[in-house]
Amino acid sequence: MNAQTQAFTLAGGAGVIECKLDLPQDAPPRGIAIVAHPHPLYGGTMDNKVVQTLARAFVALGYASARMNFRGVGQSQGAHDAGRGETDDMALLVEHMVARYPGLPVALSGFSFGTFVQSLLQQRLAGEGRPAERLVLVGCAAGKWELAPVPVDTILIHGEEDDTIPLKDVLDWARPQDIPVLVVPGADHFFHRKLHHIKQWVIDLWRR
Repeated sequence: MNAQTQAFTLAGGAGVIECKLDLPQDAPPRGIAIVAHPHPLYGGTMDNKVVQTLARAFVALGYASARMNFRGVGQSQGAHDAGRGETDDMALLVEHMVARYPGLPVALSGFSFGTFVQSLLQQRLAGEGRPAERLVLVGCAAGKWELAPVPVDTILIHGEEDDTIPLKDVLDWARPQDIPVLVVPGADHFFHRKLHHIKQWVIDLWRR
């Protein structure tokens, strides 16, 4: 991300969790953003370009933006747990950030498999009476995994030519929830040469 990116670790259920934090430079954070990466068994890491784009968007909005490597990725210990352990670990990251920046709202965002994890985490937080302020889901994993329902103000961004998660599957999942889907024309699953659309849409829609 930048020279100010802070690396830190947490103690998770399967061992060490490797994390990174980026902060706004000109003022104290006005919120906390937690970003989740794509599938760890297919090369997904917290340094994925879509994940970093989401982190940059939230930093531009004044949020402290934290991300982690899921189990078995980078320096994070443990093995892939099909979303269960990953959700537990992400909840630990939320707790760490809330303790570090008490009183700030928490936003959840993710890319691909990370959208599945964040939908489960939002469901958990809502059940505890403290739902996230808002969600941003990019390359939503609908049809691949059983996502939990998400709030109607969730920002859904998908590539028109995504051949990993077809746009039709996302529309079929979003339709009964009455959630609009923002489609990037010509974009593939990884938004090659289209990342600027993600950042700009997140910033513009959040400020509204």
